[in-house]
Amino acid sequence: MGDKTVRLEEFAGVVESGMTIGIGGWGSRRKPMALVREILRSDVRDLTVVTFGGPDAGLLCAAGKVRRLVYGFVSLDSIPLDPHFRAARERGEIETAEYDEGMVVTGLRAAASRLSFLPTRAGLGSDVLTMNPDLRTVNSPYTGEEYVAMKALPLDVALIHLNRADPAGNAQYLGPDPYFDDLFARAADRTYVSAERVVPDLLAEGPAQTLLVSRIFVTGVIETPNGAHFTSCAPDHPRDEAFQAHYAASAKDPGAWELFRKRFLDGDERAYQRAVTDFHAERATEEAR
Repeated sequence: MGDKTVRLEEFAGVVESGMTIGIGGWGSRRKPMALVREILRSDVRDLTVVTFGGPDAGLLCAAGKVRRLVYGFVSLDSIPLDPHFRAARERGEIETAEYDEGMVVTGLRAAASRLSFLPTRAGLGSDVLTMNPDLRTVNSPYTGEEYVAMKALPLDVALIHLNRADPAGNAQYLGPDPYFDDLFARAADRTYVSAERVVPDLLAEGPAQTLLVSRIFVTGVIETPNGAHFTSCAPDHPRDEAFQAHYAASAKDPGAWELFRKRFLDGDERAYQRAVTDFHAERATEEAR
């Protein structure tokens, strides 16, 4: 089996302007944030982003990287809406396709099966069809029942974050939920997996059922300790609620956001992780006073 490990810095040239990218995870949980931050540092523009969105969507919108956002929701979990996403949508800065979560899953499954659509009941009788007039319905040739013909959501590149991966590209989740990272991988032409650790033996920490993504779908593996920050990556680390609150508060004020961006986002990933450590040290000092 070949070695698919690449350095984070090498990932920067993978995503090109105009691509459709899928970002795994769920809300503010197990997002490939180190990969997202690399995109923020690049000159990429005009992306179509497919996501069960969290701060990945917000940060990319804030940086002007997104032309179109395809999503089931955009939430920080403990904070209902990502403020950057909310502002971008309210200002009409991005095109949007807001689907029922089940419709997004169906679209990914269609793409993974190399089909143009799959039928689903999700979305019937709702305003999803009104808000997305390009969607069509079909009738079953067997029963006549009506379904939404959910179009496929094929991806140029998928970005996912897992707890562990091996050098060959197999990837493992150790937390309570696989989310739909395997579907993102299967729906994409290329998939890049970031992992808390790259290890030689995935079965040392979990049973075979935790092996979520097969190497046959993976193009590159990138070791990124704390790479999901500030989202959670159970059991390796919880969501950094204090930092997330700081992010959300800063996003609501242009001056505060400029300071946040300069402190946390203008440097490389090592600088980001150091700045986060300093942020918590400063908070601990203030709380001790």
